[in-house]
Amino acid sequence: MLFSSLSFLFFFLPLALSGYFLLRTRDSRNLFLLIVSLLFYAWGEPWFVFVMILSIAANWGFGMWVAYIKEREATMWPVLFICCTANLSLLFVYKYLNFLVANLEHLFGITANIPGLKLPIGISFFTFQAISYLVDVARGDSEVQRNPLLVGLYIAFFPQLVAGPIIRYRTIAAAFAKRQESFQDFTIGIERFVIGLCKKVLIANTLAIVADRAFAMRPEWLSASYAWLGALAYSLQIYFDFSGYSDMALGLGRIFGFHFEENFNLPYMSASISEFWRRWHISLGTWFRDYVYFPLGGSRVETSRRLVFNLAVVWLLTGLWHGAEWTFILWGLYFLVFLIIEKLSGMDTTSQLGWQLPRRLYTLTVVICGWVLFRANDLTHALSYFRSMLGLNSIAHVDPLAILYLRENAVILVVALLLCGPVGKFISLQVTRYKRLTLLLQPVSLVLLFLMAVSCIVKNTYNPFIYFNF
Repeated sequence: MLFSSLSFLFFFLPLALSGYFLLRTRDSRNLFLLIVSLLFYAWGEPWFVFVMILSIAANWGFGMWVAYIKEREATMWPVLFICCTANLSLLFVYKYLNFLVANLEHLFGITANIPGLKLPIGISFFTFQAISYLVDVARGDSEVQRNPLLVGLYIAFFPQLVAGPIIRYRTIAAAFAKRQESFQDFTIGIERFVIGLCKKVLIANTLAIVADRAFAMRPEWLSASYAWLGALAYSLQIYFDFSGYSDMALGLGRIFGFHFEENFNLPYMSASISEFWRRWHISLGTWFRDYVYFPLGGSRVETSRRLVFNLAVVWLLTGLWHGAEWTFILWGLYFLVFLIIEKLSGMDTTSQLGWQLPRRLYTLTVVICGWVLFRANDLTHALSYFRSMLGLNSIAHVDPLAILYLRENAVILVVALLLCGPVGKFISLQVTRYKRLTLLLQPVSLVLLFLMAVSCIVKNTYNPFIYFNF
C-alpha cells in the first residue's frame, strides 16, 4: 500500500488513527500498532507477511541468544555472526540469488532453472534494522527486548517499514513504554505528512513524466539538451520522491509519539561528494558507517591502502544494497572513486568560502551523472545515455522535444530547484514572525495543498515510490 494512495489516505489511515486513540493503555496501543502494521504489509502481498513474521520471531530469539551469551561473558562474535548471517541469507535468497545464478549461467554456459522469486517490499530496510538491533545488544548499546511483540513492532512499524528511514532500536526503545502523544505532536505530524505527500505527488510524479520519457527513448535519438533535461528531472524526481516518503514516515511516527531522526538535509547544496552522502539518506549512511566502516577501522588506519579498502567495501555493499544489478554495483564504485580522491586530497574537509560555488557545481554534476547510471536499464543503456549527454550523436544539440518539455515543466523545475535549497526554512522562519497570521494561514494552506495532492492522485494512475524497489 502506498502512502499516496486513496485507500491509505481515506481508509487505512483514518481507521488506524481512530483505533489507536480509542485505546487507553500503552500495551494495547503497541499491540494495535503491530497488528495494523502487519495488515499494512499484507495489503498488496499477503504471503510476504509470513516472511515478515518469520523475521520477527527469528530476531526475537536471536536477541535473547545474544543477551544470554553476553550475560555469561562468553565468546560473542561467533553467535552474532550466525544471527547476522541468517538475516542476510533471507535477504540474499530473495534479492540476490537470481542475479548470482544468471551471471553463473552466462559465465559457464549452463542452465540452472531456478524459479524467479519476487522481492518482498522493504526487505532491505527491515533486515538492516534487525541486524542493527542484534549488534547493539551485543555491544551493550541496547538492552535486549524480551517482549516479542515489541520486537515485532520495531521491525514492522508501518510508517517506515517499506522505504525507511532505517531506525536504530536504541533510538526508540524507550518510546515503546514511555512515549507521550500530544496534540502538538499530532499537528506537527500531520503538517509533515502533508508536505511529504505534496513533494511526492505534485513534484516527483510530475518530473517523472519528463525523466521516464527521456530514459525510454533510444539514446542515439536523444539530443544533448534533452538528455541533460531528463537527467536533471530524474535527479529531482528521486530526491522529492524519497525525501517526500521520509517526510511522510517521520510525520506518521510523530503522530503516534515516535520522534525519528531526519533522513535528508538539503543534499543538493553539498560542496563535496563526501558532504552529499552525509546529507542524503542519512539513516543508511550512518548504518554503513557504524556497522561496516568503523569496525573495519574507518579512516583511522595506518596506510592509504587500508583506507581505500575500507571505503571500497562500504561502497560495494552500498551499490549492492540498492539492487542486484551491475548498474548499481558500478554506481557504488563510481562514487567510491570520487570519495577516495576527496579523502586523499583533503577536499572533503576544505571549506574556503570562495570555492563554494564551483565545488557545489562539481558535486551536482557528479551526482546527476551518477543518477543516470542508477536509472539506466543496463550498462549499455547508461553508456549510450552518457554519449548523448556529451553531444556525441549526429543530431542537433537542441531539439524541439527538449524545448517543448522545458516550456511545459519550467514552473515545476524552478520550484523544485528552489526547494532543494534553504528556501523552505527561510519561508518558515519569516512566517513564524507573524503568529496571528500563521494561525490562520497554516491550516488553510495545508488543506489546500492536501486537496491539490488528492486531486492529482485521482487524475493520475502513475504513482510509484522509487525506493520501494530496494
